[in-house]
Amino acid sequence: MPTTRSAALRALTSVSSAAPARAAPAPQGDRATIAEIAAGLLARPAATSPKYLYDSLGSKLFEAICELPEYYPTRTEAAIFARHGEDIARHVQPGSTLIDLGAGNCAKAAGLFPLLRPRQYVPIDISRDFLNEAVSRLQQRFPDIAMNALALDLSGPFVLPPAVEQQRRVFFYPGSSIGNFAPHEAIAFLRRVRENTSRDGGLLIGVDLVKDAAVLDAAYDDAIGVTAAFNLNMLRHLNHLLGADFDVRQWQHVAFFHAEESRIEMHLEARAALTVRWPDGERRFARGERIHTEDSYKYTPDSFADVLAQAGFATDAVWTDDAGWFAVIHARAAQA
Repeated sequence: MPTTRSAALRALTSVSSAAPARAAPAPQGDRATIAEIAAGLLARPAATSPKYLYDSLGSKLFEAICELPEYYPTRTEAAIFARHGEDIARHVQPGSTLIDLGAGNCAKAAGLFPLLRPRQYVPIDISRDFLNEAVSRLQQRFPDIAMNALALDLSGPFVLPPAVEQQRRVFFYPGSSIGNFAPHEAIAFLRRVRENTSRDGGLLIGVDLVKDAAVLDAAYDDAIGVTAAFNLNMLRHLNHLLGADFDVRQWQHVAFFHAEESRIEMHLEARAALTVRWPDGERRFARGERIHTEDSYKYTPDSFADVLAQAGFATDAVWTDDAGWFAVIHARAAQA
């Protein structure tokens, strides 16, 4: 994949070699965003929400990650859809309102349109400009499907607007993104999804399964450094939102599998003692001190079925690859 490799290396270079700003930029985030980021940086240990990985460049870098040989989830999930697509379509049934959570470039949902034949497509993502560009291109390819793009932050409560049809709501959450939530947070998130699901609706979700730690470590710390660029780019995004003065060159990407918690952890580690400043605040970091940027929890089919049950969904069908690395699950809205 020479195109992906060269593009990824250019992106890595642009992120890691960017010169620090002479002065911190004016903060562009709203008051709540600024307060959230500042509180996370001042915490012990420091942490940020993984949603801040996804500005426009971050979204493009994640696209590149999905093409890497080490990053098995995308191709493994795609193979499950290719092998079991007709059976999945029988469970979902045509004519649904397909609500794509964290849609990104919308490619995964678009690949299923011929099988699922949705009546309405509602992609949701936090990166408004990136999403609108993707939907504009997609609508040209599928003019007969009504499309309503929504820029929403799914980390808190959400209510779908009236433009989203009430009947046959099927939420689509591929790519194991549910793993970014701790199990109790995943239950709370899926309960919010359940509250927006119609009685005749359901959930089609991708779940990454527990496997050898070496496979997991490589997937989140690839050889050419695209995941490192993706993680480091968050600092540039925080500079934009918070008005901070992070120098990307002073930080390095760290990722590893935490077996006891059954999760991959991603961090940014200070290469030397430094101070990060922003309007009304600052944080001193010692050499080797980290900012926790993302978790990715791994499940067994049974443990995730329990998460679904606690959220108000009943597992309807499970499809996996031959190696048992990944699962696609269809769940129905459980009736009270």
